[in-house]
Amino acid sequence: MQSVVQVQHLSKRYQIGARPVSRSLREALGETMRAPLAALRRGGATPATTLWALDDVNFEIAPGEVVGFIGHNGAGKSTLLKVLSRIVAPTRGRVELRGRVGSLLEVGTGFHPELTGRENVFLNGAVLGMRRAEIAAKFDEIVAFAEVDRFIDTPVKRYSSGMYMRLAFAVSAHLEPEIMIVDEVLAVGDLAFQKKCLGKMGDVARHGRTILFVSHNMQAIANLCTRALLMQGGRVEFDGPTLDAIGLYHRQYQVGSTRREYDGDALVGDDELAMRLLAVRQEDNETGSFESHLPVQVEMEVRVGNPPRFEGLVIGFAVFNENQVELFSSYFDDLDPTKPGIPQPGVYRLRCEIPAHFLPEGTFRLVPDVGISKVRRVAGEEQQLQFSVNNVRGVGSRWELSGWRSGSALLPYLPWENRVEFPAAADAAVSG
Repeated sequence: MQSVVQVQHLSKRYQIGARPVSRSLREALGETMRAPLAALRRGGATPATTLWALDDVNFEIAPGEVVGFIGHNGAGKSTLLKVLSRIVAPTRGRVELRGRVGSLLEVGTGFHPELTGRENVFLNGAVLGMRRAEIAAKFDEIVAFAEVDRFIDTPVKRYSSGMYMRLAFAVSAHLEPEIMIVDEVLAVGDLAFQKKCLGKMGDVARHGRTILFVSHNMQAIANLCTRALLMQGGRVEFDGPTLDAIGLYHRQYQVGSTRREYDGDALVGDDELAMRLLAVRQEDNETGSFESHLPVQVEMEVRVGNPPRFEGLVIGFAVFNENQVELFSSYFDDLDPTKPGIPQPGVYRLRCEIPAHFLPEGTFRLVPDVGISKVRRVAGEEQQLQFSVNNVRGVGSRWELSGWRSGSALLPYLPWENRVEFPAAADAAVSG
């Protein structure tokens, strides 16, 4: 079977720091007088640095495959998809795409801000080579999916980022390209719309179309993709089964400590909302190796700025097992979501305890979820912590040792009541 995407020796180079320095004539003359030879060699510009965003990338994708691209920030994933979408020209190498391509790369891509939503839908369809009648047949379905029917005749420059992305995804998914390219854009929408998008992508895949999907949401990658490419430093480090790729991806995060502090250049967030600390510990143990019979503490520190946006404030975390199954999640306002738990601007330290005898033996990921609902997320997969649990006391292991069943996803230590309804002699009398 002929591949629909073929990439051979693909590389992309950028020049960094080659811009001329903006100085006044007086500063330039003074610097030249102080160090004439250095100024002559520099030529009035900062030294250029070469960055290979892609470095000899090779792969093929068959019709109907759903392939995930994963890796840390700066690994080259987005650059690769921009080259495949013909937005960026490669420095060298060859790309062959066989079929109509629909790309959804970032907020704003493919839409003209002065045109209305309706006009942009027809414009995108025309770019894909569709006839007006074909687009019109899909139009109502696109608008209903995007939930923007009230604003469809409004210029998209007045849309919120969430509305923009909902319409862009709906257009890309419903106009039936043979190859669908989706970058990490679903984080803009709320959780319900993310699930809706993932469901639609699953429908697209079942109809035999090819999907290239970049995401830091490993559960979405695991559920949607049968194959994944792990990228690092512009190169493909691994190309194979999805769960194997995700396992390698998570091991790249393990650095021996389950405490991360974020400040200065490493700040996670902005002046409005930022996460300053994420830690997982067991008493004073922050090594990431815990025991199942003791509770595990999760600690987060967030800074809420001024003016604050308390409505829809999201602060919590989710725990995943080795199979990328979300075991549970917890949020700071779970017990009383109607009462604002962050009453004013400031720095807040939040603590949560996972009870003893709850997690079984295994390796887990704790993924923070900090943001403003339906607007944006400031902390997520990129800030995850990995830890392991050892079942040293053997609680709940009897069934596993017997071989009657496999290990449980959770191992809660539940209270049982054991009382004698009839003593043995009374029971014999009743039976007689």
